Amino acid sequence: MLLITGLWSITAAHALTDQIQTYEDSIEVSLLTCSPHEEIYSLYGHSALRWHDMHESGPSAGTDIAFNWGIFNFDKPYFALRFVFGLTDYELGPIPYDAFCSYYQHWGSSVTEQVLNLTTEEKIRLKAALGENLKPENRIYRYNYFYDNCSTRPRDIIEKCLNGKVEYAEREDYTPSFREMTTQCTRNHRWATFGNDMLLGVKADLKTNRLEQEFLPENLMYDFDRAQIYSGGNYRPLVKERRMAVMPGVQVIEHDFPLSPTECALILLLITIGITLIEWKTKKRQIWYDVVLMTLQGLAGCVLFVMLFSQHPTTSTNLQILLLNPLPLFFIPSIIRQNVTRWQKILLVMAILYFIGSIFQHYPEGMMIVALSLLLRIWPLRK
Repeated sequence: MLLITGLWSITAAHALTDQIQTYEDSIEVSLLTCSPHEEIYSLYGHSALRWHDMHESGPSAGTDIAFNWGIFNFDKPYFALRFVFGLTDYELGPIPYDAFCSYYQHWGSSVTEQVLNLTTEEKIRLKAALGENLKPENRIYRYNYFYDNCSTRPRDIIEKCLNGKVEYAEREDYTPSFREMTTQCTRNHRWATFGNDMLLGVKADLKTNRLEQEFLPENLMYDFDRAQIYSGGNYRPLVKERRMAVMPGVQVIEHDFPLSPTECALILLLITIGITLIEWKTKKRQIWYDVVLMTLQGLAGCVLFVMLFSQHPTTSTNLQILLLNPLPLFFIPSIIRQNVTRWQKILLVMAILYFIGSIFQHYPEGMMIVALSLLLRIWPLRK
């Protein structure tokens, strides 16, 4: 990667001006759209830019690079924690085009190439912009899943280098929410969907516009196909050619945990009903079960409470905090002392507010059943 970066930086935009003007047709700039594969980080697809000089001579002859804004390092300290808080850093990495395609071919993903209809001057500008973006002080950026990612970065750098304005064909009756779009991507992985729905708040259920929808590579590809560049009173298509760089291969769906979230929630409900019936028959409260439920409820609440301070804009208002919050942890000592009345009243209020919140926010699969299980613990026990 360092070698490619060095070569790219050395061959500055002004040094290539004459070559591009002479061999304009030999320079192709393309948007690459990769279909999802089964790794959890790839379920949403991927985008990159290709710079391809097909001429046989010249300072950059044969250059064929995929510019990838999706480079990250799992081994960095506290990666998962930083991701939760929206403090993850991604970077731009130039990769040989053949190696880029081979990677996705290995996973069975397709790669669609949209050759952009750029003028000579626009290619020169893009060359300079990519060179600037590759500098060590610029290549790392603060990743945001919905607003600043591997799909929005190529779009933005292309638009900035055009001698005109891109006019997109707006889709009629297509205003999905962020939650709906991510759920579509994780439809074969119910627990991944559950995790997303746990962390996403009310804002993720709002309707989106075309610009927001392009955080998904597939949507960006769709919009590019129908976009026009308006310049000097004339229109030209943004994409002049579309082709398959890598054909889709065979993918093996990796199954999640064998039980779905709903099935797990139903098991919890059945256990809770069973414990409650035992209590009713024996007239003795099973304090240990309340402690277990409250511990799980409180720990899950700690995670959601932390997410309120995340820089991810769609997690800051999550109505699940009405039920899943750290409060149960503070009442465990009183429950152990068998003073349950006060906690029962608080739990009742929390559960009622939680059910009302479902009007405004989509809750994860099975969570209403979990709420019902917790609500059963307010059952009065007469000695």
